[in-house]
Amino acid sequence: MTTPQTPSDDRRDAANPAADLIRQKLHQLYSDEPNAREELQESQTASHRSKHQQFMHDLSTSGRSLADIQTAWHNYYIGLPDSEKHEVWQEFYAEHAKHNRPPAPAQPQPVAPRYPESPTHRIRPNELRKVGDIKDQLLSSVNRRAATKKGGHLKSLLFGLSSGFIVVVILLFGFFNERFLAPFITPSKSVSATPIIIDPGTNSVGRDPKIIIPKINVEIPVVYTEPSIEDHAVQKALEQGVLHYATTSNPGELGNGVIFGHSSNNILNKGNYKFAFVLLKRLEAGDTFILQKDGKQYVYRVFAKKVVKPEDVAILNDGQGKQATFSLITCDPPGTSLNRLVVTGEQITPNPSANLASTAKSNLGQPKVLPSNSETLWHRFTNWLRN
Repeated sequence: MTTPQTPSDDRRDAANPAADLIRQKLHQLYSDEPNAREELQESQTASHRSKHQQFMHDLSTSGRSLADIQTAWHNYYIGLPDSEKHEVWQEFYAEHAKHNRPPAPAQPQPVAPRYPESPTHRIRPNELRKVGDIKDQLLSSVNRRAATKKGGHLKSLLFGLSSGFIVVVILLFGFFNERFLAPFITPSKSVSATPIIIDPGTNSVGRDPKIIIPKINVEIPVVYTEPSIEDHAVQKALEQGVLHYATTSNPGELGNGVIFGHSSNNILNKGNYKFAFVLLKRLEAGDTFILQKDGKQYVYRVFAKKVVKPEDVAILNDGQGKQATFSLITCDPPGTSLNRLVVTGEQITPNPSANLASTAKSNLGQPKVLPSNSETLWHRFTNWLRN
């Protein structure tokens, strides 16, 4: 085995094809390092180690992983000049001659499974692999992990979007069904075109108190037994029908009586009378409504209709002590609590001249606002946050 040519040799033999062919063969030979497995064996058995053998010995006792050892040996060999690469090969052949073993050609080693290293781990021959094999395995592992993460991210995104959509639907339904959903499912909007026919002179009146509005086909119970004007008590009573307000006159008395009813309420709330007065705005002057109480029937003829603000509580005392009237009040527009629609009628049957003085409860004080639809889910939620 000869050493690589020097620059002067290159110039001297530039025109010599045979010398050029030899240089090419040497370059091809030195481009591949000796098998790392053999070098490890040399570093362990050599009595006097060269610097190359010492380098490999230090690697084998450093506790580094097999992949790191093989990569370090490859980088070390590639960085050597041709003369020292020749020394490595000479040591390689000499060591094999001692053991009467021919040098093994450098071949890619089969890929072996990797497992954790420890400082005392002894390198096994079948654990040594080529750098290219290690790169391929690493790339394959990275690609698998990337594909797994991509699928996981997609599932997380879909879960988040679906959860958000469900929450938005629930919020829209809960917060706005009074305005956008309830008005479209009110039973009163499908009433017959034929109004209820009532004979004002009939004596056949039941004991259950009720209000009858022939024009809009309404016949609903009236609650006269609620003594409080607190909002929670009013809302509870409205689940059973429409409500006579405790601070106003009763049928058959002088003054102005007031009945509150829902126009359109939260469809999740209790009660069957959430839409009692939804068509109240159809009443005009001259139309009639009837109140039945204590086995008697009182007929009122509409003479006024107006929309007022919720704070206009003076409407509760209109006509107090002067004449016999009744006002029907509901929220307007239906499904909101923005305003109040007030329809007022005067008693025409029986003759109001025989009416008694008002027995309204004056000790309950005056409310700040007129009763309205019950709180929406949004209002309940914000009130809960404030408390």
